[in-house]
Amino acid sequence: MRRKRGQPRTPLGEDLPDPPFFKFQKERGLGECFPPSGRALKQRGDSANLRALKQRGDSANLRALKQRSDSANLRALKQRSDSANLKARQPICEAILRRIWSWAVFFILALLAFLPEVRADVVKPALIEVSADVLGHTRIEVRASLEALLTGINARYKNTKNAPTADQYDVLRKLDGSQLAEKFKPFQGEFLKAIALKADGRKVPLTITRVKIEPAGYTKVPRISLIVLEGPLDRDTKALSFYYPERFADYAVRVRQVDEQAGKYHWSQWQWVRDDLGSQSFSLADLFTRRPLHKVVWSYMSIGYVHILPKGTDHILFIVGLFLFSARWRPLLSQVTMFTLAHTLTLGLTMGGYIQLSDRIVEPLIALSIAYVGLENIFNRGKTIGWGRLAMVFGFGLLHGMGFARMLAEFGMPPKSFFTALFSFNIGVELGQLTIIAGAYALLGHWFGEKPWYRQRIIIPASAIITIVALYWVVERLEWL
Repeated sequence: MRRKRGQPRTPLGEDLPDPPFFKFQKERGLGECFPPSGRALKQRGDSANLRALKQRGDSANLRALKQRSDSANLRALKQRSDSANLKARQPICEAILRRIWSWAVFFILALLAFLPEVRADVVKPALIEVSADVLGHTRIEVRASLEALLTGINARYKNTKNAPTADQYDVLRKLDGSQLAEKFKPFQGEFLKAIALKADGRKVPLTITRVKIEPAGYTKVPRISLIVLEGPLDRDTKALSFYYPERFADYAVRVRQVDEQAGKYHWSQWQWVRDDLGSQSFSLADLFTRRPLHKVVWSYMSIGYVHILPKGTDHILFIVGLFLFSARWRPLLSQVTMFTLAHTLTLGLTMGGYIQLSDRIVEPLIALSIAYVGLENIFNRGKTIGWGRLAMVFGFGLLHGMGFARMLAEFGMPPKSFFTALFSFNIGVELGQLTIIAGAYALLGHWFGEKPWYRQRIIIPASAIITIVALYWVVERLEWL
């Protein structure tokens, strides 16, 4: 802008207008919260001031600034420009900090409200396997929580602590197997009346022949007991159906046709039943053939995938923590590969009975591994992935594999297709993990991974939330608390 006639010249040391860079940041509300370095000031502040002087047509001051290497004027310009820009940016910084603080408080309050439900002690669905023998005999295995049966706690309660009989439930969980079996004996008659196995629409008389109860052990995880029922079955039966009352729990049921002499059997698919309904009919017209390979593969792949999404909250947070360490594919795939190799190893060894580690050790350590990954993401400052990080992920994967094995053991494994089922379950787990990574990349990495603020606004807050949740799980899973 040209100087108007009669307007005094602007002295060289007088405050100049904000450079366009700072003016843009003021307008956008994105001002820097710290003064720039001397070199940055000279590169962008001086050039901006030079452009301002050019626009104002002040040729005399322009020649003076170019020709004179006046260190005093440069220092004065730097000090005044810094102080002026700092004052201009200070309200913007305060507004941004207030906004960040308000969002942080919101997330903390929401997290505190959410924590009690993140790892709540819930009653798992009963798993029921009905075996129909070609010789005219049926055997039913019911895997359920006897403590929940005796106290009337079912799927209505998202957390057993909210049930009116929660204190009685906690007392029963601490009993050893023989003591809990004595408590269950008076309930057996009511149990037999409530359930029903129907063969072509006719109720089959059943008798409880065995009750297997595990030791009290780790009380932070619901104890699953085995109830075995047996009864006669007409060889001409065309179809079976099963009913398990909602007041006990939701349930999953499948039927196995058995011909032990010929070494043949046939597994049906699992049926998941709720809302106090009976199962659909299972046809017995399959002539006791071996279950097709593709059905075994699909069934256990589905179980593995569902265990990760949506049920595996702890495994989801661990995978997201690995993703946040680096949004680049090479380091991400390196970590996921090590994690996969590790949990595959311990999953196979645990299911084969070669290693066994108590849940009271495994569960807190899994939660601690998630917290460690979150903390390392926070304090990592652009470090590359080295062998130390990969070894750590491998070690944590060994723990998570034992967690996978505990869940898979509840479903049982077909004896003739053990390795097929194990491999298929593992594929389902990997597909679940890849889905998490793909989702995180599509939502965050693709759009914001290369942004200069990605670490400050995405990685650190998300890792902090992961760490807080995981530390809560550590405390919640410790037996002595």
